[in-house]
Amino acid sequence: MHTTATARLRRVVTRPFPGVGRPVAFLATGVLIQFGVLFVLALPWMLFVPAAMWAVLLAVLVPSAAVVLAGPLLTGAQHGRFLNRLGVAIPSPDAGRRPGPLMWLRTPAGRQQLNYHLLKGPLLSLAATLVLLTWAVAGAAVSVYGWIWLVPLDWRVDHPGYTTWAAYVTAAGLAGLYTAAWLSGALSRLDVRVATVLLGPSREERLARRIDDLTESRAGLVDAVDAERRRIERDLHDGAQQRLVSLAVTLGLARATLDDLPEDARRVLDEAHREAKEAIEELSGLVRGLHPAVLEDRGLDAAISGVAARAPLPVRVRADLPSRPSPTIEAVAYFVVSEALTNVVKHAEASRAEVTVERFGPTLLVVVSDDGVGGADPAAGTGLAGLAKRVAAVDGTLTVDSPVGGPTVMTVELPCVP
Repeated sequence: MHTTATARLRRVVTRPFPGVGRPVAFLATGVLIQFGVLFVLALPWMLFVPAAMWAVLLAVLVPSAAVVLAGPLLTGAQHGRFLNRLGVAIPSPDAGRRPGPLMWLRTPAGRQQLNYHLLKGPLLSLAATLVLLTWAVAGAAVSVYGWIWLVPLDWRVDHPGYTTWAAYVTAAGLAGLYTAAWLSGALSRLDVRVATVLLGPSREERLARRIDDLTESRAGLVDAVDAERRRIERDLHDGAQQRLVSLAVTLGLARATLDDLPEDARRVLDEAHREAKEAIEELSGLVRGLHPAVLEDRGLDAAISGVAARAPLPVRVRADLPSRPSPTIEAVAYFVVSEALTNVVKHAEASRAEVTVERFGPTLLVVVSDDGVGGADPAAGTGLAGLAKRVAAVDGTLTVDSPVGGPTVMTVELPCVP
């Protein structure tokens, strides 16, 4: 119990001090940077005392212009201070290449940085100077008993009550240390908040960068999913499908060569051979649905022509692709056409359909039309909603014009990245 109480008391006594060295060093570094700025502003007055008006203006404007032009360097120094002393990484307000001094002054970010360097920073440094002085005075007060032993012995003899006075000073020094420790942390946190707003990108810029990051991450995810789909297709095509083909061939040979089997065994063998062929057909359809090999080998035109040839109604295909788009865009366009024709067959009661695929600059245009009964609505929760989500995943757009009675025209625009 005594040990627990002692440990608890120690934690209470030392609570403000663990890790306080980093905020103190952070504040001291900020004071040094602002002292450098003050030295530049005061340098002309230290070298000579201007008497004429033009000399006064020169002594004020030249160092001020030097500080303003050195704004990007001061920002870099402050960013390094926050990172090295506190581990706080403030993003650069300049996305990409840093602008020149004059262009920097015209930007909102440049004016915000000057606000910090010429107004907020000096005020924070003044407060930091007071905190550092509090540390110095409190440290001297706490060690007053050591200082007393430096004075002559006669003084101590003539002042017999100095121990009581020193005890009061020591207590005041301890209170000063606690106050300085708390102020160091609070002032450091305030400086971080101010610098994050003034030395970092604006809120609009942060949102724009976040959107860019999310867009890039989503594109990477879409590419990864498409690559995984192609890998599964290859594994099924080269693995399970080939084994089923081998099994069907073996069963077919058994049917042809084993003539002396009982009728029941032959019936079972026939059924197994038929099931194996149906499984091959189903697996082939699954493989084509994942990622048809013809799409990767021969491109979008050949893959869509294959889908049209398998449709139970006449489908006219017109494709004008001077160059192939990216594999991801090709896959999205293929699945859009495949799903659209499936919907035509199932729901449209159409007698014919038409597929047009054209490239206009950076856009791949896919149009699927039919002469069916119409009434298709992507908002009704049908397969068109899934197509719209797949298209939106690559920043494409899908529109459907399907009045009741037909015809239905589905238009898809995809960003055509080469």
